[in-house]
Amino acid sequence: MLQKVVICGVDTAGLPKLSAEENEKLMKELKAGDKKAREKFIIGNMRLVLSLVKRFWAKNAAADDVFQAGCVGLIKAIDHFDLKFNVKFSTYAVPIIFGS
Repeated sequence: MLQKVVICGVDTAGLPKLSAEENEKLMKELKAGDKKAREKFIIGNMRLVLSLVKRFWAKNAAADDVFQAGCVGLIKAIDHFDLKFNVKFSTYAVPIIFGS
């Protein structure tokens, strides 16, 4: 059973888990301008942000603040990601999420 943790009003236990194929499909759709695909991609990748937030909890950083900054980084990564480089989105996104 997943432990319920609410950060910034988001129940993290309820975040969807997207397969690599779903991620790739949604990325192509959102790059083509599909707003619903963009929203689903953002929500589907909040687990990535959450995994990075957990690293800062031990350092007494406010989880809400770190999660919000991470979500901003996630959106920046989505906006600047280029499919032609043939890399996984998460590989590209992690340094941007940390740097936001």
